[in-house]
Amino acid sequence: MNTLFSKDADFARKFDRLVDARRESDSAVVQTVSDILARMHHKGDTALAEYTARFDNYQLTDEDSWRIAPETCRAAFEALDGDLRDALELAASRIRAYHTAQLPQDRDYRDDQGVRLGAKWTAVDAAGLYVPGGRAAYPSSLLMNAIPAQVAGVERLVITTPTPNGAINDLVLAAAHLVGIGEIWRVGGAQAIAALAYGTDHIRPVDVIVGPGNSYVAEAKRQLYGVVGIDMVAGPSEILVIADGKNDPEWIAADLLSQAEHDPSSQSILITDDQGFAQQVEDSVDVQCAMLSTRKVARQSWDDHGMMIVVDDLAEAPALANRLAAEHVELAVDDPEALFAQLRHAGSVFLGRYTPEAIGDYVAGPNHVLPTGRRARFSSGLSVLDFMKRTSFIQLDESSVNAIGPAAVALADVEGLPAHAKSVKVRLK
Repeated sequence: MNTLFSKDADFARKFDRLVDARRESDSAVVQTVSDILARMHHKGDTALAEYTARFDNYQLTDEDSWRIAPETCRAAFEALDGDLRDALELAASRIRAYHTAQLPQDRDYRDDQGVRLGAKWTAVDAAGLYVPGGRAAYPSSLLMNAIPAQVAGVERLVITTPTPNGAINDLVLAAAHLVGIGEIWRVGGAQAIAALAYGTDHIRPVDVIVGPGNSYVAEAKRQLYGVVGIDMVAGPSEILVIADGKNDPEWIAADLLSQAEHDPSSQSILITDDQGFAQQVEDSVDVQCAMLSTRKVARQSWDDHGMMIVVDDLAEAPALANRLAAEHVELAVDDPEALFAQLRHAGSVFLGRYTPEAIGDYVAGPNHVLPTGRRARFSSGLSVLDFMKRTSFIQLDESSVNAIGPAAVALADVEGLPAHAKSVKVRLK
């Protein structure tokens, strides 16, 4: 197991290497996606059908083959086991309640010079939701992406989801029915992102694209930012657990594996002040991993990217955590608030021994679409604001333009923009 000790002379150098390690798209992915986007831009549905046949072994032929009917989604929802249906409904209600509280307020006021100022918030017209197929088919992600858009007031929501070999994930369809999305296209990959951004004869373009996907999907969103808005450039999942030796090592091992099982490139890190506890956690990871149906993925993730960091005192942990700026941070200690107060960079924080990260993935309420790859230094998780934009407004009358106009004239003149200056001067007494 990779273990770092903060007391070692070369700790800083090794920790820097951990912070700077990249687990994201390589140049081959970048070029492949660029080629797909260019072909999609010029060939539209023709290219989309070709890529779907090549990558998903699914033929887009007649109109019915392109879309999943709302009746199919309703049938999937009605066929759910009662407990699972209740779980989805509980998750949806909690997600909706949390995000409703995020809605921003318009502003409208007059300042001391009599100038009316303010801003109003409006939703984008259309949002595209990418829903992965195959191994990574998560109804929880559909809820997390769709509900904030609905709360924001987006009128048109459209889903693209690959159906490899024609297979449809019933749980995803059930979630789509639960939130009331009826426009679902059977396409995936970078080509689906391009279709949402550029539009095709079948698929009208959208204004914002959100949702998780593989490295090709993430790279397509990155390259198309500016053509459309995106939630974020998402990389492999991450968890950082800060834990003392009072924890049950099986609990912490399970938390670390909860992210390792996502993808071979996921990363799980433990910071503790108890070397013996670290060893117990490592032993428990080995035992639990062998019992998982996802053990192959989890094992590779843990072996390649897992890390134990042993510090002399957990007071060292916040500074290390801020450098890592991890997607998920668990504080499994007696006084999580003391550490939380020092955390500045984290996608989402889970306080105390009884708050596993997985609760946040499903039913807590805050969004589980979070910044990865140290992007928590400058970005936040998905929210209603990702589906809204702010428009400022200004209104002057004769008195207020005479109060502040001369300063605008002076600044326009010094910047060498006489037409700017004149547009103000003509209104002055």
